[in-house]
Amino acid sequence: MKLFGLIGYPLSHSFSKKYFTEKFQKEGINDAAYELFELKQIEELPELLESHSNLHGLNVTIPYKEKVKKYLDDIDAAAEEIGAVNVIKINNGKLKGYNSDYFGFKNSLISFLDNKVENKKALILGTGGAAKAVKVACKNLAIEFLSVSRKEIDDSAYITYQDIDKSLLEEYTLIVNTTPLGMSPKIDTYPDLPYSKLTSQHYLYDLVYNPDVTAFMQKGQENGAKVINGLDMLIMQAEEAWRIWNNHQ
Repeated sequence: MKLFGLIGYPLSHSFSKKYFTEKFQKEGINDAAYELFELKQIEELPELLESHSNLHGLNVTIPYKEKVKKYLDDIDAAAEEIGAVNVIKINNGKLKGYNSDYFGFKNSLISFLDNKVENKKALILGTGGAAKAVKVACKNLAIEFLSVSRKEIDDSAYITYQDIDKSLLEEYTLIVNTTPLGMSPKIDTYPDLPYSKLTSQHYLYDLVYNPDVTAFMQKGQENGAKVINGLDMLIMQAEEAWRIWNNHQ
């Protein structure tokens, strides 16, 4: 039995096990299973690998997308550029890291913007591993962006939430939430933005997918903005992970 799984902490919000289990059933794949491996510390990874010799691939989620890199034997060039890994392929005991978040986000964003990515400028909320994939996708789509952090960072590419005002929002009409704010069970939380300054010209992309409509999205909708959650991205990145695991290179 080929085993696949997800590492992270906590994993109560995970969609991956249900998704892959249903995929295996639907496609008649009888020699594969998918499990959740909640690791309180990334240092538990070698022990996990040792105790599950039939592991062929792992997904990686919060908070280990960057920390996991030191355990890899090799890293794909795109994941190296992004600086975060969310897929690991295990072959003959060797671990190679990839990033399918980039693939999922980029393709779903193009669809969300109805292929009109030209002259868009983005605010990317958050500075974690997912934000890194979003930044590279925006760069490759020629979307100018600023990163928004809770703390001041001595870098012109970063601003704080307090810097976001009406004039900035007139220029930056795409807002991407890469933080876990609003994720179930803490559905009442949301990024600290001047939502009343949003208009029908704005696009709010939330990487959170549970609940279907987050507080961030709801506040955007109330002011006429177009909104999307992270489910399409998640499905696309999961399918890309499956392709990576089954690529015999």
